[in-house]
Amino acid sequence: MSQAVNTVDTLNGQFKEVYADKIRDLVPDGVKLFNMVDFNSADKQPGNYYHAPVILGLEQGVTYGGAAGDAFLLNSAVASANADAQVRGCEMVLVSAISVGAAARSVSSKNAFIQETKQLVQNMLKSMHIRLESQLFYGQMGIAKIASVGVDSVTVCAAEWAPGIWAGAKNMIVEIRSQAGTLRGTATVANVNLDTLVITLDMVPAGTSGNADPNNSASDVIWYKGAYGKEFAGLQKIITNTGSLFNIDAAQYDLWKGNVIDVGSDATTNAAFISFEKLEEACAKAMEKGLMEEEVTAMVHPKQWNKLMTDLAAKRMYDSSYSEKEMKQGSKSIKFYGQTGVIEVVSSLFVKQGYAFVVPTKELSRVGSTEVTFEQPGMEGKFFRLLDSKNGYELRLYTDQALFTSAPGLFSLLRFIKVA
Repeated sequence: MSQAVNTVDTLNGQFKEVYADKIRDLVPDGVKLFNMVDFNSADKQPGNYYHAPVILGLEQGVTYGGAAGDAFLLNSAVASANADAQVRGCEMVLVSAISVGAAARSVSSKNAFIQETKQLVQNMLKSMHIRLESQLFYGQMGIAKIASVGVDSVTVCAAEWAPGIWAGAKNMIVEIRSQAGTLRGTATVANVNLDTLVITLDMVPAGTSGNADPNNSASDVIWYKGAYGKEFAGLQKIITNTGSLFNIDAAQYDLWKGNVIDVGSDATTNAAFISFEKLEEACAKAMEKGLMEEEVTAMVHPKQWNKLMTDLAAKRMYDSSYSEKEMKQGSKSIKFYGQTGVIEVVSSLFVKQGYAFVVPTKELSRVGSTEVTFEQPGMEGKFFRLLDSKNGYELRLYTDQALFTSAPGLFSLLRFIKVA
């Protein structure tokens, strides 16, 4: 019996046969925002931008004629404010490798190939989607602010802690910058203490500073290495934006501003516990800007879950749609009625402790030229390439996308939430 030949073409064929229809199934469940928001391909992207016409005001050419029945003059037309929202995808590439020996042992059968590549493929997908989920929430904002600085470590502000970002972060390379963007330096994560919020680094860049209040200018910001200036805008950036975003200036159009709800009066000593009333307040603010009766999703940190559960009894939705998955204590989501209709509360490890997001998910989309894929644009059907200087094959995971909404005024950020 002839032995299977280990070539790039053989590996590419095996990869397509094994994973082509299964990649989506391998996406981790924990990236809840990513899974909530659909990806829109490039059909609305002439050139390299996604374009969306936006109405930012009402027609104002109204004439009042009174009761006399005269042939009165009409006021001139005053057109509504219209604008062309534009957004362009941001590229991300994850590179991994597999040895020639491991690949050679796997080409004899589909099962052998699965055994050799499954862990690599799953870990690449998990790693990429964690970066994407972080960016969907905090793109252009940084992943955490620093409370204090040690000899070889930094402690993250309690309000800025999201465990989904930091779990498994050993050997991650980060940049530390001032809030104004000044680079302090880069560092490699040596250890993460998920209980004390301490990040041990190989070295702390000179000039790094911290403050327990993340709004204090002395609190430096941690970024993924290379992300600064190259990320798409995440939810927090979209909601808090007061300038130009997607080619439209929020300083000129109030409907282009999101809503910021203060649960307490500051992020530290005067923070307050989250409540259903504050979630309803966020919906009420969004109603003022056009949110109609539709289901919205409130995404909260897991530590806020028990606090909200105490107020659940008066808000529960008892009808034919009863589902144990939604109503059972400790379940995946809570649904209750607010002014705009049903509000679903979902916990996420990527929501920072001091924040919560109220999101009409139907108003969000991920736009760009390419969803997460192992195929490189222009090289469809090719997944592996032989490394030039090492005895191995390279495998890349690629995407080109951005988060977009044509209605930022319908979104709310709750801040100054007390850590339970």
